[in-house]
Amino acid sequence: MPRDVSTSKDLGSLRRDLLDAAVRVLRDEGATHLTLRRVADAAGTSTMGIYTGFGGRAGLLEAVYEYGFRALHGSLTASLDGRADPIGRILAVAHGYREFALADPRLYALMFERPLAGFDPSPEVRRAALDRTFALLTEAIGAAAQAGLLRPADPVRAGYLVWTTIHGIVSIELTCGVRTRLPGWFLDSREEGERVLAEGVATLLTGLGATELGLGATELGLGPTELGGAP
Repeated sequence: MPRDVSTSKDLGSLRRDLLDAAVRVLRDEGATHLTLRRVADAAGTSTMGIYTGFGGRAGLLEAVYEYGFRALHGSLTASLDGRADPIGRILAVAHGYREFALADPRLYALMFERPLAGFDPSPEVRRAALDRTFALLTEAIGAAAQAGLLRPADPVRAGYLVWTTIHGIVSIELTCGVRTRLPGWFLDSREEGERVLAEGVATLLTGLGATELGLGATELGLGPTELGGAP
């Protein structure tokens, strides 16, 4: 039934309940179930509440999209916690990104894929969401460059190259995870997935002039020898 939203507090509560319900439906049932009726039922309100709180389905989906990037930012900052060396921080971003994707694959898909053909977040929303998380990677790369550990011509462009490597490997792992495993074919276990990611990022960083990968690699369970460095 419709809820009274006569105050800003009421409206904020309605928005939170609807967002929580939409995220639950997405995680439990998939993106195709994010209909007005299904989300309203899950939130214990009417479909009119979605129009009141978000202006309609598109606004609600954008709110879920933004929620996803806040959650990703939280995963990345948690992974970065306590990591002081710049190369280790780059690898920590990769680790946090993967952990988020594996823990919340349907939310990840809504953020980076097109599970709903009609959903296309506005450029403003996308820019704000991406900048919030991408900045953590470019900051780490910039710090590594200042410390003389990397020699990128453009730290932002280098960050994009590192992100595409992380995203590509993680996305392939997610695809492999919903199919029958091929024993011995690279991403055949969670441990191998982390190893491939660390090796892939480390290889790209070597191309950017990295000379000290040992510490960061060790933090992800790989020593310098395993990454092609000196024993």
